[in-house]
Amino acid sequence: MNETRIDLGPLREQLRKPRSQLKGRQALPQARAEVQALIGLPPTAGHRRDLLIEHLHVLNDHYRGLFERHIVALAAEMRVPVVEVFEVASFYHHFQILRDDQTAPAVTVRICDSLSCSLAGADTLLAQVQRDLGAGVQVLAAPCLGRCEQAPAAQVGQQAVAQATPPQIKHLLANASVLPLALPHAIRYEAYKQAGGYQLALQVAAGLKDPETIIQTLESSGLRGLGGAGFPAGRKWRIVRSQAAPRLMAVNIDEGEPGTFKDRTCLEADPHRFLEGVLIAASVVGCEAVYIYLRDEYHEARVLLTQELAALQANPPCALPRIALRRGAGAYICGEESAMIESIEGHRGEPRLRPPYIAEVGLFGRPTLEHNFETLYWIRELVEQGAEGFAAQGRHGRQGLRRFSVSGRVKLPGVKLAPAGITLRELVDEYCGGMAEGHTLYAYLPGGASGGILPARLTDVPLDFDTLQAHGCFIGSAAVVVLSEHDSAREAALNVMQFFAHESCGQCTPCRVGTDKAAQLMAQPVWDADTLQDLAQVMGDASICGLGQAAPNPIRCVLQYFPQEVGVQT
Repeated sequence: MNETRIDLGPLREQLRKPRSQLKGRQALPQARAEVQALIGLPPTAGHRRDLLIEHLHVLNDHYRGLFERHIVALAAEMRVPVVEVFEVASFYHHFQILRDDQTAPAVTVRICDSLSCSLAGADTLLAQVQRDLGAGVQVLAAPCLGRCEQAPAAQVGQQAVAQATPPQIKHLLANASVLPLALPHAIRYEAYKQAGGYQLALQVAAGLKDPETIIQTLESSGLRGLGGAGFPAGRKWRIVRSQAAPRLMAVNIDEGEPGTFKDRTCLEADPHRFLEGVLIAASVVGCEAVYIYLRDEYHEARVLLTQELAALQANPPCALPRIALRRGAGAYICGEESAMIESIEGHRGEPRLRPPYIAEVGLFGRPTLEHNFETLYWIRELVEQGAEGFAAQGRHGRQGLRRFSVSGRVKLPGVKLAPAGITLRELVDEYCGGMAEGHTLYAYLPGGASGGILPARLTDVPLDFDTLQAHGCFIGSAAVVVLSEHDSAREAALNVMQFFAHESCGQCTPCRVGTDKAAQLMAQPVWDADTLQDLAQVMGDASICGLGQAAPNPIRCVLQYFPQEVGVQT
């Protein structure tokens, strides 16, 4: 039998050739030109994949939304599948995806509906603003804006509004283009240097300070991570320093926990104290690059930090690591360290499974030193003054100082630098001017939304790491929200559970389904205690990250300390 042989050589050669274009919907030339005008032409190696979110911000800012044609064009420019760009853009709250036949809102007004703002009348403000503002203005309820001491807080475009009222918001809408940034008291680069700033960083970089001695100082001081997890800072430096180079550093300024605003307050006042801490940590640990992740709600702080980084890099006091400032896009989950790293890399902010831990395999697959803003803010002072002075300042057997973000029913809310181990009663009386007029202490949240809720009879418990767990709570980022007899613990718990349901990344079922179902059950007049306890157990045991693991704390606290509010018999 004769066989006909087919020469597959030309076909194989054709299959080896790269596609001239990605599969699927093709980019329109005009849309591609519009994208190129904003993000620039690709360099020889192509657009970097980790800059996807930065490019989405540029488009979203310019066009007040992300039109489909621009998503397709951006995908073509970056040689990334359209679905990948879309799934990243759709993950973050501050990206608004629009059809090409839609009209973008002229401006977006966000009104915070988290607990502190809710106590200050945010629900009424939101309803009135939604009713009064004209066409073209989009009004949204927003999760915590990080301005709890200024409740009710709002944002007009990117302009923050403290103690917001409808007339204020209308005025901003009419005059937003001419309003200055309100950070006149920030310590700028030259003033910081003239006051002795960066001398310590210079000594460390020049080898005049022994890295081992610095790490020992941190260990002796008892300084722990102040973003919520509380891992000992010195031990973290030692672990990452022992890993193979190149090593990287990631800084978390995505403080999205309702009740927390200390990082923003310190950054807006003294950015270089933080940056000097960054340089010292990078020198000691040997990090060749630093990525600073700043939440998108902090527009004024981002402008300030951009300016001061430029001043530092233009006239550096010592050799600098490569420093990149990355912008969050409205996702509380990115406060979790591995979710933040995913976001810095340009992906959806979904937490990673561990092990490996990011100290071993972190940003871009390299060993990574991850720190919260306030932890680094303490470094210069601790190294200059020594561990003993810091450790000696605690109360009730605790060591060190803490910055407490205090909001709610107190006369003087704000960031309070106080001894670690101070009690709630002492904090309110000595640092907050007492309770607000007409209010009596009823309950408090010692650690923000996820830290649980305690009754007034437990106001003499020391506030510090490891002191609240016996009561079903933890201090976390030291966000203290004070409730009075005019408030309800069950309503506070429902508010924070609705926040968790809104902010769950959706990656794991216990958190995604559990927070939503819990919020539904908690909205009922009488709580189904057995079902809620089962949900709490499953969420705590099976969720991937701290969001789902800590979300049950308010449920358990209300059932334990305030059963009369939810119709449960004790």
